[in-house]
Amino acid sequence: MTEHRERWVRFHSLPESQRYATNDVERRTILDRHYTVLEELFGGQDVYIMTSTWSNTVEPERRSRLDLRINPGSALWWSFLSQDDPDPEFVVHTHIYVSWTSWSVGSLDRLLSAVAEDRTANAMIADRRLLRMYHPYDGGADVLAIDTAERDALRKRHADWLSKHPSGM
Repeated sequence: MTEHRERWVRFHSLPESQRYATNDVERRTILDRHYTVLEELFGGQDVYIMTSTWSNTVEPERRSRLDLRINPGSALWWSFLSQDDPDPEFVVHTHIYVSWTSWSVGSLDRLLSAVAEDRTANAMIADRRLLRMYHPYDGGADVLAIDTAERDALRKRHADWLSKHPSGM
């Protein structure tokens, strides 16, 4: 995120930067924090949902049931070489799948829960113009706000969810 540092902020999903939920109350807290920020960013809008798979070949492999459940109706948008290596076993191609949906609180429970439990990674939620992006990860979310003012407002509203590390990580 170094090239967009002026728009970037990271929020942690649980108090004290705890990475994983250990009970239902913490699982609810994770979803509540995600949905609070997502509603502030995308309330009343349609959004893109992007998920990724990886393979050693240019052609994507058959998607898992989980991939199909967390991003239903998605279609292959873009494939690219993400790791080149002289050994074909270590070559990695990334395949990005995209769907378009009306945003509403609760609509992404499967996706956000799978990410929080580290059952999937590299999910993104974005507005139509790709100006605002939300990247959940197991432990929190990275946000690219539309500008520095929006980022600063988000940071102020959710100061308790920020990392204590000086870099914001």
